[in-house]
Amino acid sequence: MMLMNSMWLSILFACFALGLSAQNMDKIIGVVGDQIILKSDIEIQVQQMASQEGSIITPDADCSVLDEMLLQKMMLTHAELDSLIVSEDEVEGELDQRIRYFVNLFGGDQSKLEAYYSKSIVEIKEEFRTQIREQLLARKMQQDVIGNVKVTPSEIKEFFESIPRDSLPFYNAEVELAQIVIKAKPSEEQITKAEEDLAKLKSRVDEGEDFSVLAAVYSADKTSAENGGELGFISRNELVNEFASAAFRLENGEVSDIVETEYGLHIIQMIERRGEKANMRHILIKPEITSYDLEKAKAKLNDVRKQILTDSIGFNAAVNKYSEDVSTKNQGGTLVNPNTGAASFEMDQVELTLFSVIDTMNVGQVSKPASFIDRDGSLGYRIIKLNKSTDAHRANLSDDYEKIKSVAESFKQQEAINKWVEKKAPETYVFIADDYKQCNSAIKWFK
Repeated sequence: MMLMNSMWLSILFACFALGLSAQNMDKIIGVVGDQIILKSDIEIQVQQMASQEGSIITPDADCSVLDEMLLQKMMLTHAELDSLIVSEDEVEGELDQRIRYFVNLFGGDQSKLEAYYSKSIVEIKEEFRTQIREQLLARKMQQDVIGNVKVTPSEIKEFFESIPRDSLPFYNAEVELAQIVIKAKPSEEQITKAEEDLAKLKSRVDEGEDFSVLAAVYSADKTSAENGGELGFISRNELVNEFASAAFRLENGEVSDIVETEYGLHIIQMIERRGEKANMRHILIKPEITSYDLEKAKAKLNDVRKQILTDSIGFNAAVNKYSEDVSTKNQGGTLVNPNTGAASFEMDQVELTLFSVIDTMNVGQVSKPASFIDRDGSLGYRIIKLNKSTDAHRANLSDDYEKIKSVAESFKQQEAINKWVEKKAPETYVFIADDYKQCNSAIKWFK
């Protein structure tokens, strides 16, 4: 589990809603409409920035934070005036996402989060519900302001040419990759054996043995097994269809028959149902994958590669027809960099198993099948196509068009926001404390 000192945790929880106001009496630094900003709000944000690895806190950091908070409060004020709406499902989804993030900081153990905070998950969520709703409203207002902002090719070229040559960024060597995945399938014999093993566990539960103890000992889902198979309160749309369909038919305490999903075979015990959310336990048994099963997957992928190399089928068409990786199948097999969300990887960001595959490849080449373990623990083979490779270089329009486009679009969006503030500030009550009026950014709020 990640080790965290009490100060870091305090900052995390204080920043949970990214703008949470202090509960005690505090100095008011800013007001927009009827929304206030406290000195502690600013201090918490600066502390949070300082805690991030590699961060540099400038002398005017508190001014920058205040400016951002004023903007968020302005967005919130006008979202309410424009009668924008955030649904309960949107608020609940955002809360769930943030709770999962914090639970992961405690090694996936929900009870440790509750113990640290001295509140149940339900109580924690209720405490932050208003702040989350406000954030989502402000975000929706901002999207209204910048949603239609686009940049044309001529604007991108003009933006690039406005950057002094010695100020152009330097990019490391990068690659863009695509994959076709074939996963090893267990034999009917191994599936039958897994079903028999899981049926025996269900019989033991039916005879009175503790479901959570059996889950801890036998479940292949090691994350939930550490918590007796418990998943925590979760909605239907966060579960695969087969699992959700079986689970939400159960009464409290009831145990399902065997359920088959893409992850393996399950039995499920309902703990508590609350509308469209439920807390449940499960035991997962995965049929064993043998070396023969792996060889079958490799042989099938070799055949797919042969079709591609002989031009019997294009790579993209082969992805659509054969690939079994859901996350890349609908985007031509393109791998996405989890650090940036983009299709490009700097060479030191490429996982070691992939690096060894592409190290000697040329652009356009397709690798031989290479074994790998997917995120869900499934085994299989994949072939990799090297779509693009660039050496370390100073930014240019030919190699870095999408990156330059993204930056140009961000600048244009910021211009749209600044114009919106200039229009709305005169018709909105804005207050900034005297000791913050010297901030360079303060003047725009009083034009």
